[in-house]
Amino acid sequence: MNISGNTIFIPGATSGIGLALALRLQAKGNTVVVGGRRTGLLDQLAAEHGFGTVRIDTSDARSITTATADVVARYPELNVLIAMAGIMRAEDWLSPAFLADAEEMVVTNLLGPIRLVAALTEHLHSRPAATIMTVSSGLAYAPLRFTPTYNATKAAIHQLSESLRLQYAGTSVEVVELVPPSVQTALMPGHESDEHAMPLDAYADEAMALLESRPDAHQVLVERVKFLRFGEARGDYDQVVAALNAAV
Repeated sequence: MNISGNTIFIPGATSGIGLALALRLQAKGNTVVVGGRRTGLLDQLAAEHGFGTVRIDTSDARSITTATADVVARYPELNVLIAMAGIMRAEDWLSPAFLADAEEMVVTNLLGPIRLVAALTEHLHSRPAATIMTVSSGLAYAPLRFTPTYNATKAAIHQLSESLRLQYAGTSVEVVELVPPSVQTALMPGHESDEHAMPLDAYADEAMALLESRPDAHQVLVERVKFLRFGEARGDYDQVVAALNAAV
């Protein structure tokens, strides 16, 4: 992915990693359109930073269809989708009470990106150079005990990314997988101050540096996530899982 000169749509960029990357990508000379559910916050971000904005609920198929059509109509040069929106919930699978949260995570974290790609694939393939950036997680490679469905959705996003890259070979669309470690955001209550998580600005700065220095990379892997990402390849997967779950 070239780091500048793009028109980028980031659903889920009103806070956290999405917003941090949106600001940095805009500073690199890209036109950035952010999406989210809260219109007041979108208006504030447009006023403060000059982002294009669109209201979108990535858990709602109709909202995705409407919002993506709006973005393409207003920004016909759109050539990058960063499917950022996601939710994370703790679950106890010893009780059936987990089911509602599990279903919501599957809809938002997995069906959401699938629907976004479906809505934009024809347009993106019409551009001379385009990128779909998915967002998985270090937890796609090593499971956190109390977030089984989140782990599963992110593992699915990894395989979706790998498969799309194979299907899109020889086309104008590349697929890049962003693989964050635990980052200090509001993904879960109290996570912004979690001492075990990577500071948000440090993560966004390192991720941007990797995008700039390795424009042909298939995955964006900051150093901190490699402990989880390569445990199985190193042969210390069991130790990685034990260490991960001992830290929470």
